[in-house]
Amino acid sequence: MEHWHSEILITTDALPTPAKNWDGKAGATLDFWGVVRRLEDRREIRGIEYEAHQTMAQHQMEVLVESAREKFSLSEVVLRHRIGFVATGEASLFLRVSSAHREAAYEASAWIVAELKKKVPIWKRPLFVEVENQGAVQE
Repeated sequence: MEHWHSEILITTDALPTPAKNWDGKAGATLDFWGVVRRLEDRREIRGIEYEAHQTMAQHQMEVLVESAREKFSLSEVVLRHRIGFVATGEASLFLRVSSAHREAAYEASAWIVAELKKKVPIWKRPLFVEVENQGAVQE
């Protein structure tokens, strides 16, 4: 596609929804939110602490987005990932892909998320809810 827009962001801030800039060239735009769920390994968590090698992560995300553009003929990719503490119920990942057809948008979205988890140096550590009164002496 002749028109191409990409945005890649690693931030400690909450992830805002980007403006919709539909120009009529793409017939499909798909937004995906990765949200911290309440349970990790069947244990309740307060949230997840994300760490990254930021320079390397930024570079790998750029390579990933360019590969997705070519592989799926995308016209837009917005890829944002939070680092630092992300509480349960908050988004840690936002991905938007736009393409001429919906099938490419769905496939590209799933592919980008899978590749991101494999190749981008962002690590997560769940922070488990401590049992209240753990170790407390009963009277």
